[in-house]
Amino acid sequence: YRNTYHQGKQLEADLKLDMSTRLTKLMGFQNPEFDELMRLYLTIHADHEGGNVSAHSVRLVGSALSDPFLAFSAGMNGLAGPLHGLANQNVLTWLLQVKEKLGGQSPTKENLTKICWETLNSGNVIPGFGHAVLRRTDPRYSCQREFALKHLPNDEIFQLVSLLYEVVPKVLTEQGKVSNPWPNVDAHSGTLLRYYGVKEMTFYTVLFGVSRALGTLSSLVWDRALGLPIERPKSVTTHWIKENMVQAQQKVSG
Repeated sequence: YRNTYHQGKQLEADLKLDMSTRLTKLMGFQNPEFDELMRLYLTIHADHEGGNVSAHSVRLVGSALSDPFLAFSAGMNGLAGPLHGLANQNVLTWLLQVKEKLGGQSPTKENLTKICWETLNSGNVIPGFGHAVLRRTDPRYSCQREFALKHLPNDEIFQLVSLLYEVVPKVLTEQGKVSNPWPNVDAHSGTLLRYYGVKEMTFYTVLFGVSRALGTLSSLVWDRALGLPIERPKSVTTHWIKENMVQAQQKVSG
């Protein structure tokens, strides 16, 4: 962070501090509230049951008994993908676009509903809503919301996020294309980071990675301790595909 955004001016690490506070101090921040946010942020982004791109990549590469550094690097390469670790950047970018579209007007359920439909009708998705596994509001969203209500209730971007929480699920339910219309973890995190001064959105994935190291490498330790075998994805032949397609067609027609 200091190398990229602050002319390479490094700060000394205080090893007496907890990990979250030490990180914020190394970045150059002196705000106890931001320290508290980082404790929350690093905790809720730590792991993801091994089923998403970054978490699974670490375990996949690690299953070959690769060095943990190499395994974690694989996970971070996955996290850098725009469909994965860049999600909170996309959310914040969209929120700022919504704010611009409002043109100084106060957000209301009516004008936000209109903007949401414009977004969907243009062929885009509303970022920060929906989840591949969860079928309700992401608890990681909820705890960030509680933090925001306590520390930044009057922030205009948070107020926009809060009102969208009431608007977007109804719009997505009416559209009928998603099984989970509720907000996920990414719907909130960028707003909180921006509020405390981390406005360099390209760094958000790095913070995500710092957190994910805690969860994925802990899982890797368990994999090694349990002696789990190398992962081998199942391969199928074209004959298998044809047979299963025929069976599927028979079920539909029958």
